[in-house]
Amino acid sequence: MPDLYAYTDGACSGNPGPGGWGALLRAMDGDTVVKERELKGGEANTTNNQMELMAAISALESLSRASKITVVTDSQYVKNGVTGWIFGWKKNGWKTAAKKPVKNAELWQRLDAAQARHDVTWEWVKGHAGHPENERADELARAGMAPFKSK
Repeated sequence: MPDLYAYTDGACSGNPGPGGWGALLRAMDGDTVVKERELKGGEANTTNNQMELMAAISALESLSRASKITVVTDSQYVKNGVTGWIFGWKKNGWKTAAKKPVKNAELWQRLDAAQARHDVTWEWVKGHAGHPENERADELARAGMAPFKSK
């Protein structure tokens, strides 16, 4: 059984502004790429955090069956949110510790549902630091944003 990875990234031109997300999915057998798929999309008016979330959501939702997968993100917001903060938010009815509504709650709920089907390991990687798969996810996010940027 190959190891499955999703490298995800979001991009925004202005925050808020036009944005895009990208995901590079790879099935690996050791150091050999067995299968690869690229996903991208965007929106006319969004935020960077929303696009980071959409990249992870889209990667997980694209899997046709329950899978063991490692999601690699350069977003501390996504990594810390999904591995830590989300438990308190759910317990508090999607409110922060300060009793304020959680920002992007609908996307967090969608991510929570998407990951529930899978055995997910979350990893953080420093963005724009020469990590080839993260750089490719960034290129996909920018390509996803391109149709929404004003000419």
